[in-house]
Amino acid sequence: MSDTFALDEFDRKILRALQENADYSMAELGETVGLSHTPCWRRIKRLEKEGIIQGRVTLLNPDSLSLGVSVHAYITMSKHDEASLTAFEDAVQEFPEIVECYSTSGEKDYLLKVVVGSVDHYETVLKTRLVHLPNVASVNSTFALKQVKFTTQLPI
Repeated sequence: MSDTFALDEFDRKILRALQENADYSMAELGETVGLSHTPCWRRIKRLEKEGIIQGRVTLLNPDSLSLGVSVHAYITMSKHDEASLTAFEDAVQEFPEIVECYSTSGEKDYLLKVVVGSVDHYETVLKTRLVHLPNVASVNSTFALKQVKFTTQLPI
């Protein structure tokens, strides 16, 4: 992937349109951004090759799947050497309830977003998984009361 890949306005239009609706047919996308089918397709292939488009997904409604509890777990590590941090980062990949993991600056070392069906389910995840992740010294959890904003769209 190139760090200096320049996006023109058509590229930006394509990316904005795909962020709103990844199901566009190539004809619909081309019409939306003002290009014909073939140039639009070539641009998408180039954006994929450059790593700007990483993939396409379907967003699910967690409430309709009985997964309406979102928890942010702040992790403090007992060790900060490379092997310890790598072991932790590898281990979080194994748990589907952990949907996001960020290495952070400040007092806490990591921020996890955990999605579960209930507070009781989170308690089980906490007791059986989170505190047993490699080199975890402490876990501080906060429960989201209401989702005020959610978007996967980047401001391009």
